[in-house]
Amino acid sequence: MEEAMAEFSGFTKEFTAFFDGLKKNNSKTWFDAHRQAYERDVKAPAAEFVTALGKQLKNIAPNIQAIPKVNKSLFRLNRDVRFSPDKSPYKTNLGILFWEGHRKRMECTGFYFHVEGRNLMMAAGMHMFPKHLVEPYRGAVVDKSLGSQLARAVKAVTGKGYEVGGAHYRRIPRGYDPEHKNAAFLLHNGLYAFVEEPLPDAFFSADLVDHAYKHCRNMAPVHRWLLEISQR
Repeated sequence: MEEAMAEFSGFTKEFTAFFDGLKKNNSKTWFDAHRQAYERDVKAPAAEFVTALGKQLKNIAPNIQAIPKVNKSLFRLNRDVRFSPDKSPYKTNLGILFWEGHRKRMECTGFYFHVEGRNLMMAAGMHMFPKHLVEPYRGAVVDKSLGSQLARAVKAVTGKGYEVGGAHYRRIPRGYDPEHKNAAFLLHNGLYAFVEEPLPDAFFSADLVDHAYKHCRNMAPVHRWLLEISQR
C-alpha cells in the first residue's frame, strides 16, 4: 500500500538554496551529492502542491489532469542536450503542468506553474499548437461566433492585468484576410495568458495554493476557449 501524501504546507528556503547551488554547479556529480535535498525540498512538496491545486482547479476545469509524478504534472529536471550547444545536464527551474483534454499532455490546453530564481511565472493555454490544431485554430479565429468569443476571452484576461503571448509569424497565413478584426491572432503558433512576478510570500506557506488558483481562475477564459476548439 502506498504511503499517503502529506498535505501541502508550502515550499521552504531550502528549495531556493537547492536551485542556487545547482545553477552554480550544474553537473551530475553535484546533483548526485544533493539528490536527497532535491527529493525532500523540491520534488516532494511539488507533488503535494500538484495534488492540492489540482483539487481546486476542478472548480473551473472539471476534467483537469493533476498527476503528481515526473513526466506527468512534474517536468523532468534532466535536460535534453542532444541538439543543444548547452550541455548542462539539468534545468535550473521547477515546471508544473495541469492539462485538460483527451490528447497527450503537451497537446492539450492547461495551466502552467514555473519557478526560476526568485521569480514565479504562471500561464494558461498552449505554448505551441500541435500540428493537428493549427488549421482548426485559424478557422476558429475568423469564425463569427468563435472569433467573438476569443476576443472576449482575451479582453477578460488582459483587463485583469495579464499578458497574452504566442505571436510568432510575421505574415498572415495565405488564404486569410489580413484586414480581419482578429487578424493579429493569425500570427500565433500558440496562445496563452501569463503573468510573471517575484516569488510571493505565499510561496513558503500553504497559501500558495490559493494564490496560484486565483491566477488560474483569472486566466481561465483563454484556457476554456482553447479547450472548446480543440475538442471539436
